Amino acid sequence: MKEITRRKFIATATVATGFALAVQPISAGVITTDAKGLVAGAVKIPVKDGEIPAYRAAPATGDNFPIVLVIQEIFGVHEHIQDITRRFARLGYLAIAPELFVRQGDVSKLSNIDEIRPIVAKVPDTQVLSDLDATVDWAKKSAKGNGEKLGITGFCWGGRIIWLYAAHNPQVKAGVAWYGRLVGDATELQPKYPVDVASKLTVPILGLYGGKDTGISLDTVEQMRDRLKSSSSKSEIIVYPNAPHAFFADYRPSYREKEAQDGWKRLLAWFKQNGV
Repeated sequence: MKEITRRKFIATATVATGFALAVQPISAGVITTDAKGLVAGAVKIPVKDGEIPAYRAAPATGDNFPIVLVIQEIFGVHEHIQDITRRFARLGYLAIAPELFVRQGDVSKLSNIDEIRPIVAKVPDTQVLSDLDATVDWAKKSAKGNGEKLGITGFCWGGRIIWLYAAHNPQVKAGVAWYGRLVGDATELQPKYPVDVASKLTVPILGLYGGKDTGISLDTVEQMRDRLKSSSSKSEIIVYPNAPHAFFADYRPSYREKEAQDGWKRLLAWFKQNGV
């Protein structure tokens, strides 16, 4: 994408409406959280090269809210991710999900995951980390967020980012990574993976993984556990033996209610335990 086109695209981009086309049909039992009593909707986050869209939800009254960054799956900030921010808001958090692929393309409008992967592969980690820094800054200055109580959670693609952002920003109080890749081949755009930063982590991260995840082998989970032993972060990894990848995604056939509910309870306890 040429620079002028890219800038124009950023300026006009918005968060997705509804579910991503690539995840249709939507499961009948999908969880829906309404916005009653909340301030919820699209916002613009100032970043180095303009603005990026984000979806944020917070209680309609009060201030000094603990902040939770919600990091998208490969499908972007579609309805499922937006619903998760509203779940957090109902619990008293300011939750924000920034569109981290926006410069590379609008993945919500693509109907096939094979069309999405090449776009996501072009997203530099440096861009993601910088955008998340900008999102935290916006939350503190413009949305009544308490920067002293900063948490982060993410799913699949976003699960990998949790580990990387915690290493990048030690002011994060706690993170929860849902089935994010832990190892991979380094590239110019994605030079490090969670195993590369694990030993130096200071932020406590809870990793939630599925024993039947065909994309993330248990060998890599054990490798990550081993690396974490030499860190001061007190991070932990939980493996649900019978859960597949994306077991929290209630809009997909991969959803596993028991494991998803247990993971959510663990997330909330982890945040509370670590001051978020």
